[in-house]
Amino acid sequence: MADQGLDWKPGIPRWVQVYEDIKGQIERGEFAVGDQVPSVLALQEIYGIATATGQKVHRALRQDGLIRTEPGMGSFVIEPPATSDG
Repeated sequence: MADQGLDWKPGIPRWVQVYEDIKGQIERGEFAVGDQVPSVLALQEIYGIATATGQKVHRALRQDGLIRTEPGMGSFVIEPPATSDG
């Protein structure tokens, strides 16, 4: 499978562009809470990226509280953390 149609922007690392694409899909509800997001291997196939690039995407999604990874099961969208206004 070729890339998902991202227009790669020069000067922006590919992992950032893929991260933003997946984050946007989560924010738009294309991936709901509890849904499995594409694995690192699937990201390679979908976007035509390297393993290390896919790993960076997953790491950033976890660090930003968007997904959790269960070893042997996959990575899943989680409820966003509550934010306070003050």
